Amino acid sequence: MKFVLSSIPVLFISILLIAEPLFAQIDRETGKPFATRSEIIAQRGMVATSHPLATQAGLDVLRRGGNAIDAAIAANAAMGLMEPTGNGIGGDLFALIWHEESGQIYALNASGRSPLGLSYERLMGILEEKEAGSIPPYDLLSVSVPGAVDGWFEMHERFGSMPMTDILSEPIYYAEEGFPVTEAISTGWQRSVNFLQNQPGAFMETFTTDGKAPGKGDVFRNPDLGNTFRLLAEEGRDAFYRGEIALNIDIWMQENGGYLRFEDFDYHTSEWVDPISVNYRGYDIYQIGGNNQGTAVLQMLNILEGYDLSAKGFASEETLHLMTEAKKLAYEDRAKHYADPDFYHIPMERLLSKEYAAERRAHIGDRAMRDIATGVDVMEDGDTIYLTTADQFGNMVSLIQSNFRGMGTGFVVPGTGFSFQNRGELFSLDPDHPNVYAPGKRPFHTIIPGFAMKDGRPWFSFGNMGGAYQPVGHLSIITNVIDFGMNIQEAGDALRWMHAGSTEPTDTAASQLTGTGILHLESSIDYETVRALRARGHTVRIGEQFFGRYQGIMRDHERGIYFGASESRVDGQAAGY
Repeated sequence: MKFVLSSIPVLFISILLIAEPLFAQIDRETGKPFATRSEIIAQRGMVATSHPLATQAGLDVLRRGGNAIDAAIAANAAMGLMEPTGNGIGGDLFALIWHEESGQIYALNASGRSPLGLSYERLMGILEEKEAGSIPPYDLLSVSVPGAVDGWFEMHERFGSMPMTDILSEPIYYAEEGFPVTEAISTGWQRSVNFLQNQPGAFMETFTTDGKAPGKGDVFRNPDLGNTFRLLAEEGRDAFYRGEIALNIDIWMQENGGYLRFEDFDYHTSEWVDPISVNYRGYDIYQIGGNNQGTAVLQMLNILEGYDLSAKGFASEETLHLMTEAKKLAYEDRAKHYADPDFYHIPMERLLSKEYAAERRAHIGDRAMRDIATGVDVMEDGDTIYLTTADQFGNMVSLIQSNFRGMGTGFVVPGTGFSFQNRGELFSLDPDHPNVYAPGKRPFHTIIPGFAMKDGRPWFSFGNMGGAYQPVGHLSIITNVIDFGMNIQEAGDALRWMHAGSTEPTDTAASQLTGTGILHLESSIDYETVRALRARGHTVRIGEQFFGRYQGIMRDHERGIYFGASESRVDGQAAGY
């Protein structure tokens, strides 16, 4: 008996070892190893955000007869309230919109500009007094005009169908009556409170209770933001840019040594621009370009189109090597050429040409490149939200909105309920750099929405937040779907990677890379792959990086349905009806 009993564990372990391949195939309903959950499928409409209640606010608009543009505004307003650690009306916005009736894709740049009254010479003098070598992120110098609200009204005026009073009704309700704070957001909220608690203004009064951030499950209210939403719903964009809100901001800025004035708000406009695109293996991939980093996505795709990634395999040592090298090359152009097109002519035709991609591809060898100009990374972390919507009429919206760093600067004008962004930090101080600071200029932005077309028809609205990670995230999602055959939920759940160490558009001078940068991989990577990458000369670290958050909606024209996907690592939700 003793022999039999002692043999049972050994026998059981042996059975498990023999059966391991079988268990690996059936550990998920789909039998596919990358998906943590199924796609959402619906016919009449879809909303995907990083907060379930914001998703429901957008879906409620669709159910009440609103379109995808109306739903995107409602969801974004709710997100600014519920996830102030990443976005809010003190920040900027970019959007790609497929409009079914006109059969076109439209691009909106709703980013704000630097103060008209702050010259480059004066800025440099102030920085010298502060003994600062760059624009400090939590200083009034980093505050540019918030563009998100103007973006909402531009979208609404051109494509909206529901009154703004109805669109903002749910966000107003949640601001006044409260909402429970989710786990991931509460953690970032407390971190921001610890850092921003001594900023002048009403930050602590607005965003804390008894000096503390709300914890997981705590019901939080922001009646000041609710009042601001009511003003916008009743009086329109002018309440923010030419009315009570702009006047109060002007007074507060003058009292606290700030630089924005009423004239800066009155002068502000969003801009409808021509989207940029490249064809990748038969799919047209769209970005906005200009003063954001979306162009890098298209440059990387052009370079990688020269390789058979499908044959090399997902997350293989060779695939990760090629993607990392393509990222290094594209980010050098990002550092040198991406800036406000009102101040600099971006050589876009050259940057996006297949010929240029072939020239850049020729630099990629078997070893990790070391001779790429670089500088100090200041944008690897960036707190933002991405959302996407689709409606029963066929309209689709890809929208991204941000404060930049966490809850922004922490400067809150009493009674407004929101914190100002710190996008102005991303200006260069080099007078010869395309992204150099100037009055009334839009700084470089990290935030990018994505969209893809197939055979002239809308196919996939997608995006992710995460600072400098965003172009890499877009690249990963597109190749996961097109090259590796994943569905859109698998594409977001699969292993992520990020390379840090590229030149930044804020650098005062380019320097040569003395190493290869750092390739960060999520912990599910096979260690043999890590060893092989290190053998190629890559410096590899597991984790130690923020890999963003993703949402996506795909349209199936033949069956008349939408597929939705959302970030599984935190609180994301895609929902349809």
